[in-house]
Amino acid sequence: MHRIGIVGARGFTGAELLRLGVRHSAYELTYVTSESQAGQPLDTAFATLHGATRLRFSAFDAREAADAADAFFLALPDGEAMKTAPLLLEQRKKIVDLSGDFRVRDRATYERWYGREHLSPELLGETVYGMPELHPEVRDARLVANPGCYATAMLLALAPLFASGRIDPGTVIVDAKSGVSGAGGRVGMKEEFSFPAVNENLRAYSVTGHRHVAETEQELALLAGRAPEEVRLSFTPHLLPITRGIYATAYASLGRAVDLGTLIQEHRLFYRDAPFVHVAGDAIPEIRHVIGSNVCRIGMALDERVGRVIVMAVIDNLVKGAAGQAIQNLNVMLGLPETAGLEAPAIYP
Repeated sequence: MHRIGIVGARGFTGAELLRLGVRHSAYELTYVTSESQAGQPLDTAFATLHGATRLRFSAFDAREAADAADAFFLALPDGEAMKTAPLLLEQRKKIVDLSGDFRVRDRATYERWYGREHLSPELLGETVYGMPELHPEVRDARLVANPGCYATAMLLALAPLFASGRIDPGTVIVDAKSGVSGAGGRVGMKEEFSFPAVNENLRAYSVTGHRHVAETEQELALLAGRAPEEVRLSFTPHLLPITRGIYATAYASLGRAVDLGTLIQEHRLFYRDAPFVHVAGDAIPEIRHVIGSNVCRIGMALDERVGRVIVMAVIDNLVKGAAGQAIQNLNVMLGLPETAGLEAPAIYP
């Protein structure tokens, strides 16, 4: 058994890490923190965990944490993980960070998009971007940056097209919609995410400046073998009046004519060893196909009239977009089967 700690387990992502972690056959959850609920049983905050664990929340202490666990998930707000990670790495612990602190390799790019100074820039060069489908080197990492939820959907939709050189990298537009849980579950959530604001409503936000663009452009440029500045993505996120799920629709101009069957075949070949990516061909994916699972389901279409490929990807933002992908990464880092603890299919209905 591997002793696992979760630092910052009070939000929706922390709750999902706990839900999946307590059922993992190779994990023993031994250390869970929440500054606001230190000393309280976990089921005080999450009644859904009643009977599943006797653990109590702790206030974070680096020495106590190092003694209690061998590997950690950091589910802290942006700007906090960069302070905590070095303390645990000094103790030779493995870390999967679910914040945005280590996703962007270039310090100046990070600081421009996140609007803050990076306090641990020496770690950026060694951090591995945590998408095993694209980065098998996760297995040898000690610090892995779990991708953002939107970035996960966009990258899995577009990666084969960038790797093959099929599309013009300057023509990509992504329209994506997320459930409200993507805003997090911490005290002080903005009124715009409240039930009256989202119910029977749909609206765009961060129209020209969502932070997940930075990591997505970075990874797409790597796939295409281009300089980062050569890949520019137009991305507009929207808020759906649902709890979970992301639906990303990506549009890109093809460099040369190709039929849809070939594009689908290339996608399936690219993900042939990826247990959590299901290329459904020309079938239209739906959010309900993936809720509660670690699966990304992809559908494709070809608009021959304008020479544009359309790729649709759906994920559960709290599982494949956050906690599930984090467990997938740690499984790989620990030498466990990639699918361990993540085999459950989507919930239906």
